[in-house]
Amino acid sequence: MSQKFSNSLDRILTLEIVRVTERTAMAAARQRGHGDERAADQAAVDAMRAELNQLPVHGTIMIGEGERDEAPMLYIGEEVGSGKGPRVDIAVDPLEGTTMCAKNQTNSLACIAIAEQGGLLNAPDVYMDKIAIGPGFPPGLVDLDATPTDNIRALAKAKGVPVSAITCCILDRPRHARLIDEVRGLGASIRLIGDGDIAGIIQTTDPEETSIDIYLGVGGAPEGVLAAAALRCLGGQMQGRLMINRPEHIERARRMGIEDIAKKYSMEDMAQGDVLFAATGVTKGNLLDGVRFKGGKIITDTVVMRSWTGTVRRIKAEHIDRDKIGVV
Repeated sequence: MSQKFSNSLDRILTLEIVRVTERTAMAAARQRGHGDERAADQAAVDAMRAELNQLPVHGTIMIGEGERDEAPMLYIGEEVGSGKGPRVDIAVDPLEGTTMCAKNQTNSLACIAIAEQGGLLNAPDVYMDKIAIGPGFPPGLVDLDATPTDNIRALAKAKGVPVSAITCCILDRPRHARLIDEVRGLGASIRLIGDGDIAGIIQTTDPEETSIDIYLGVGGAPEGVLAAAALRCLGGQMQGRLMINRPEHIERARRMGIEDIAKKYSMEDMAQGDVLFAATGVTKGNLLDGVRFKGGKIITDTVVMRSWTGTVRRIKAEHIDRDKIGVV
């Protein structure tokens, strides 16, 4: 593991990654509700790539838009940053919830995580089975190898509430039909989300505010690593297992240094060492407000956090709308 960020550089990075997600969210928000997912995603990628190159780091994209032959920018292995500063791993999701942005629905975010070199899992763009809960519980309270029923009962017991008081966040997908039936049959509640499982997992850290106690189900592996980075800062428990069953996926994983394709990853396996995480709302959601265009200003809502200090900052910012007032 590389040497920890210096205090001065750490302050710079904490503020600078906010600028990255703010600019990305503003660019994506101009495509909000237009129904064009590709245009929204491209706007976010272009903005994030430009801002990343201003960061005072020598960064490598570990989680990005895909492999080099699939993504012209922000591909896995791409070098970003000014080249002056610490070597770091970077995970990005320029537009978490592309469909939600295109349809102007809730919980679309621009996200980034930065860790010390070697700190982020270099996960292929495949599915991942995930489970997550918030802080304040004994280690190992829930486990990916236990049944949803056993996990929910264990959580309810630890909270001192009936199972009916537990709310599970699950992606609304046909693949989760049996999971949904099991949870409802047990008597627990479900919050179905159309997309955006990074936000869904983060919301488990504050159930009194979000009413979400546990995240269950299969989503994207890249999103899993970003969510693990956030939970490293906020506290909580998370496990994930890559869903690899195709020869091309096995080969891709091995090229990334993953030999045990059935490994159960802990939160610390996915994001270790000192971690910074930032997210800016693109559309309004439970976690963050969306970008607002108001006269000659653009208003953004961002959360930025660091694992080493446990600091979580909420930043509401006003920016000059240069397009609106004609400033070059």
